Amino acid sequence: MNVIEGTGEIVVEPDWRRLLSRKAEREAAAEYWRAITAEMRSRNILSAGNQHAIQRLVIGYVIYDRSARDSIKTGAVVMPKADNARGIPRINPAFRVMKEASAYSLGLEAELGLAPRRRSSATKVARPPRPQGPSTSYLKPKD
Repeated sequence: MNVIEGTGEIVVEPDWRRLLSRKAEREAAAEYWRAITAEMRSRNILSAGNQHAIQRLVIGYVIYDRSARDSIKTGAVVMPKADNARGIPRINPAFRVMKEASAYSLGLEAELGLAPRRRSSATKVARPPRPQGPSTSYLKPKD
């Protein structure tokens, strides 16, 4: 596990076992979480208020991955059963879910300032100044 220094102090990673039943999806969610929080941390836009939005984004990614696997396996179009004379080909429901998850994730990426077009609009998080104590004036850096 690659822990990104300092991100856990700002936003705590959810317990993916409570949300996802498959081990592979939990591992993917943890990787997505680390990648997103590391990027946000490096750009100084990570704040505690973003925790749930990041969680929703990660879940959107996992749902997209799950639906993409099913769409690739069964195809974008589901053919009717051979014995159904009135059946017509239909769009695979997993393909629709995949498209919805993609749109959902794009919206959250933009909201969080992760989408390439929206990066310039994301502002840095204002950090409160460190408290000044008596030792601050006493211990000054040497020139």
